[in-house]
Amino acid sequence: MYVYRNSDLPPDPHFPADLEKLGYTLTEDDKIRSSTDLQTEFKYKINRNDRYNVKNREAMDECIRKIVLNRIQEAGLEIWRVPFGNGPQESKAPTDEPHVPILVSKNLFKAARIIVVFGEPVQDLGIWAYRCIGDDGINFGSAVDFTKGILSEHNDKSGTALVIANTGQLLWHCASSRAVTQRTWEAADRPAGPWGQATRSWRNVIPGNKDWREHIQYVFDHVLWPWLDKKCRVDVIGVSEGGQGALEYLQKRWAVWKPYISGICLGNPLQSTAVDLDMSTLTDPESFTAFLASRGRAYVLSSDKTGKFQSGYRDHGCNCYASGEELNVECIMPHAWRDMLAWLDMLYQNPDYAEQVMIRAEDMDEETREALENMTVPDEDDVKAEDDVEADESVPAEVKPAEF
Repeated sequence: MYVYRNSDLPPDPHFPADLEKLGYTLTEDDKIRSSTDLQTEFKYKINRNDRYNVKNREAMDECIRKIVLNRIQEAGLEIWRVPFGNGPQESKAPTDEPHVPILVSKNLFKAARIIVVFGEPVQDLGIWAYRCIGDDGINFGSAVDFTKGILSEHNDKSGTALVIANTGQLLWHCASSRAVTQRTWEAADRPAGPWGQATRSWRNVIPGNKDWREHIQYVFDHVLWPWLDKKCRVDVIGVSEGGQGALEYLQKRWAVWKPYISGICLGNPLQSTAVDLDMSTLTDPESFTAFLASRGRAYVLSSDKTGKFQSGYRDHGCNCYASGEELNVECIMPHAWRDMLAWLDMLYQNPDYAEQVMIRAEDMDEETREALENMTVPDEDDVKAEDDVEADESVPAEVKPAEF
């Protein structure tokens, strides 16, 4: 039997997290291209040994993360570390203890409106899709343009705060004292090449944020809730599991959060009317299901123009629209966020607005048709304000099947 020591095995390959040393440069149109050929994009496969490819990609990803976070901070967001320290909402938690970085605008404490984003659990903080960054530019594939669109004073949004949660970087890497995604974890340095991968233990768990569901709950309970007053409104944007986790949280605590939620916008909705949503409460205007139907919408994969109506209400409990992205879920946000914000702005400016539920006639079964026919809009005298909050914002409009 042969036994190999680490010293007998080839070392783990190393690539510097530096664009120039990796052989790439940033072009005038904000794209990463080869230094020797500005038409050549990042090349993943550079070696027959895939470990070299993984390490090279991680070095490039680290370059992109640094650029994106620098630009986002210049646009007006700060990095907070959760869970908070011993003090109330202490954003300067010890850097050497397990924590998750999130992005929060400086005006959170005094904003009349808060937009909170829960992204996919596979992406780094501030990144929508590395694929889009490679194809269309850094600002396009990340949250840089999105942040500028919300916080820019030229857009008269000074009273709007932004919180970008971090559902992806939830593994604590002790050697580098930082939270990482699963992809970065797998690319971390090992004693010898593809052997000796680090195993997880309690040391890699971040308190109160062990997975994306816990992280979403922490953001709601400890980042948003302490700063809400009776006039503050919250818009929720969720992508894939980020949206699913937000819906799960709100549905269980709807009696508490109902006065504050203005609208919900989802990218690649994962919730199911058969499993996740209590459709028996659809006719109750006070229910979460009725709110989602009237002040929620989702954007799905489609080759149609962004914003064009798509079937999906019967499956997801809210109207669905084309995202402008046909193939990749991770590319929905870069293509659809402007349409999302325009719709959320309209909801915020019109608290009594209720979107008309649209269902293709051929998609309706008998049970759904009967439920929709029983939905009515209550008289204004029947709508009572709760806790000094103005009249109910979740009353659905008259519902009719849509013909297309």
